[in-house]
Amino acid sequence: QVQLVESGGGLVQAGGSLRLSCAASGRTISRYAMGWFRQAPGTEREFVAAVSGSGGMTLYADSVKGRFTMSRDDAKNSVHLQMNSLKPEDTANYYCAWVPYNIPVRTPASYDYWGQGTQVTVSS
Repeated sequence: QVQLVESGGGLVQAGGSLRLSCAASGRTISRYAMGWFRQAPGTEREFVAAVSGSGGMTLYADSVKGRFTMSRDDAKNSVHLQMNSLKPEDTANYYCAWVPYNIPVRTPASYDYWGQGTQVTVSS
């Protein structure tokens, strides 16, 4: 079992920045890929970013590429998502997730454990 707890969400103006964190417990995340997803009301959960178990490979959705940066800190059993140049369309509940592979994947169904999410609201 892996428990995931996200933090760092909030209300920010367009163009601003937020840094999301995801703390894992129950088992180490070392050597396992981790992902960030988001879901706005009335929409399906969508892929945002994922990092490989080694940290050497990171994938991003086209909509956030160049603005968001995902990182991992295995010593603290956590991952982060630095979000810059935020846009109103980034408004959503953001979730981190654990996948039992060492390569990053974009498909939500591949992930076994999910956090409860943290809300990000970007005002125009």
